Amino acid sequence: MTDQLTPGGWLAPGTPVDLTNCEREPIHVPGSIQPRGVLLAVSEPDMVVRQVSRNLADVVGVAWDDALGRPLAEVLGAGPAEAVLRSASAFGELRERNPVEVVLDRDGTPVPVDAILHRDVLASPVTGRRRRGSPSARDPGPGSPSTGTLVVELEPASGPRPFSFPNTYQAVRGAIGDLNRASDLQELYDITATAVRTLTGFDRVMVYRYDADYNGEVVAEAKLPELNSFLGLHYPASDIPAQARALYEKNWIRLISDVDYTPAPLEPLLLPATGQPLDLTWSTLRSVSPIHCEYLQNMGVRASMSISLLRDGRLWGLIACHHHAGPHAPPYATRTAAEFLGSTLSLRLVDQAEDEEDRRALRVHSALTWLTAAALDEERPLAETLLGSPGLLDVVPADSVVVHLQGHTGSAGVPLPAGVTAALAGWAGGQHDDVVSTDRLPLAAPLLGVPADQVCGVLALPLPDGQYVIWTRAEQAHTVDWGGDPHNKAIAERDGDTVRLSPRRSFDRWRETQRDRSEPWSPAQLAEAGDLRANLLEALYARSRRVAHAALTLQRSLLSEPPAPDHLEVAVRYVPAAQDAQVGGDWYDVFSQPDGATALVIGDVVGHDTAASAAMGHLRGLLRGISYGSADTPAAVLTRLDQAVDGLDLRTVATVVVARLEQTPAELEQGVTRLRWSNAGHPPPVVVHPDGTTEVLARTPADLLLGVLVDAVRHDHEVTLPRGSTVLLYTDGLVERRDQEFDVGIERLRTELPALLGLPTAELADGLLARVLPARAEDDVALIAVRLDPPARSR
Repeated sequence: MTDQLTPGGWLAPGTPVDLTNCEREPIHVPGSIQPRGVLLAVSEPDMVVRQVSRNLADVVGVAWDDALGRPLAEVLGAGPAEAVLRSASAFGELRERNPVEVVLDRDGTPVPVDAILHRDVLASPVTGRRRRGSPSARDPGPGSPSTGTLVVELEPASGPRPFSFPNTYQAVRGAIGDLNRASDLQELYDITATAVRTLTGFDRVMVYRYDADYNGEVVAEAKLPELNSFLGLHYPASDIPAQARALYEKNWIRLISDVDYTPAPLEPLLLPATGQPLDLTWSTLRSVSPIHCEYLQNMGVRASMSISLLRDGRLWGLIACHHHAGPHAPPYATRTAAEFLGSTLSLRLVDQAEDEEDRRALRVHSALTWLTAAALDEERPLAETLLGSPGLLDVVPADSVVVHLQGHTGSAGVPLPAGVTAALAGWAGGQHDDVVSTDRLPLAAPLLGVPADQVCGVLALPLPDGQYVIWTRAEQAHTVDWGGDPHNKAIAERDGDTVRLSPRRSFDRWRETQRDRSEPWSPAQLAEAGDLRANLLEALYARSRRVAHAALTLQRSLLSEPPAPDHLEVAVRYVPAAQDAQVGGDWYDVFSQPDGATALVIGDVVGHDTAASAAMGHLRGLLRGISYGSADTPAAVLTRLDQAVDGLDLRTVATVVVARLEQTPAELEQGVTRLRWSNAGHPPPVVVHPDGTTEVLARTPADLLLGVLVDAVRHDHEVTLPRGSTVLLYTDGLVERRDQEFDVGIERLRTELPALLGLPTAELADGLLARVLPARAEDDVALIAVRLDPPARSR
């Protein structure tokens, strides 16, 4: 049978509850209370009883159906009602004035009771949501609101009241002093458990601490000698459902005085003013889940109390009290004194944790500051700086750390196999996060195949260009003693014709060895790793800018001014890419040969970094040395250059055009010049004829790129050009970019060049760049423009 759910996702009233659906049980609106006291919901400001618990007569002596619709004074009597009204009308928080000690008159018999008040501001009858701007139930503000519900809970106080609520500090002053003198966490836990047991009289008191997954561990215990010990036992998170933990963060103390109680229903079930069940989040008598009562019964517990332990408003543990001898109901003031002890423990734990965190953070900050300053020393590789002392293992403790920065790789701590490091770097880079972490690598990335005995925890900082910093932690296998088998938390029971799941009955120690996990990375460590990443990016950027500036300066120094023979007008240009710190491998060269020819070279090394710039310098020098004074054709020059690249193990690839402008005396007389060239994978030369027609010199597909194959076949090409022609050699940045294909760029060159033909070559080059390049060039551009026998010189 499928569970019936309300629009809010809770189980509908009347739905049977077992372990399959208890996480959806609306425990804040159970519609009933524990019968150790009675409850009245009173409308304000008229103070008329609108809802009561069905057991009202047990304490007040008035039948529940007679109380509904009557003023509170008629139900409790004028004196008690006046005391309640006086407390409810005073300024400040109601809780601070609880309990209101009153004496009821039952047929002439005085009945002392503790009246415990809280206010529930009316919700919208349509949506059930609190009205915007209404005060919270925990801090309702001064005085009574114009419309609201005052919840009055009455607990019999026939026994002695050990102390009044304002004097709770006196009751626990000795324990507070002991807590303040405690030197470590375990002593804090032990003092608290003993003090709460002495104060409340429970058979067993435990301090119960949650881990990150809300599994609980008993870290301290005070008990009767004959009881078996629960100290050190763990309990799975499912033992306390999420909605119960949420309530514990609001109402800090809960008492079940008799786990075998029969709930006293509220009448009517829905509060008339809202049409909704009364929210009992803040109630001291709130009825609890029958599953929880069954759980306690299976443990042999007859009464239970728990006190929330909070840090920054979040539940980190409980003080759990158990009684086995029978029902047990400490008075309200005793319970609040115990709650005060729990709050003090929480504050002391927070203080101690913050002190330890401050000391740790100071150490880490000091290490980060030193590393940031040391990273500015560019004489030392950044990887070496980070692995020194202090180093990365002082920022984030780990078994090992590996860095790969600016071509340098290093490690500290336990060495890792190279294959493992490469696998971790690839996995981390694929997560697309600035900080990547896991403490369960075998579960998070099983396909990596990294053995758990090598790496279980990974904290990685992926950086640009395949760089990274990676910390690793080994497996931290440990045994956990559970209070019963955590993998078999339920038993099946037949209930009439149905079978339901009930809480386990066995709480014997069950030992489990947990594997495939490392010590977890703390939130502070992840934040500090993120700060380190930001510092590393700044250091890498600063270093790359300086290196790029030096490379660019060297590159420009090699791009010298061309010769100026009488029969040629030459202009050269170099435009670096607009991206910051980007250095390319584009270059040009123009030089005169001893035989009177003029050599033209345009090239582009594959890559955009300092290595490409360095390779450009090598190739330019080699090509000059090979070709100068040689009678070799351009194709032969490129062949010899291929051999030099291979023989010198330069490991570089480039596109290059090598050309010669040659002119015999006869050709000079005729006014023509021969252009001979060979193309290694480069964009083809372009010629603008004197009549303005443009020709792309792509006779055949270009030959193979330089540096790919040592015996690649090279071809020479030749064309005779008339006086006044303009030859243009260029790199691909002029014609090709993300939003423009190569052929489109070439066609645009052919369109723009004729309009510039009448200009001197220097102005032609500048005008062409202005027309075809975007404001921020994506790639470097090198350009050679040569006018043959310019008119001013031919005369």
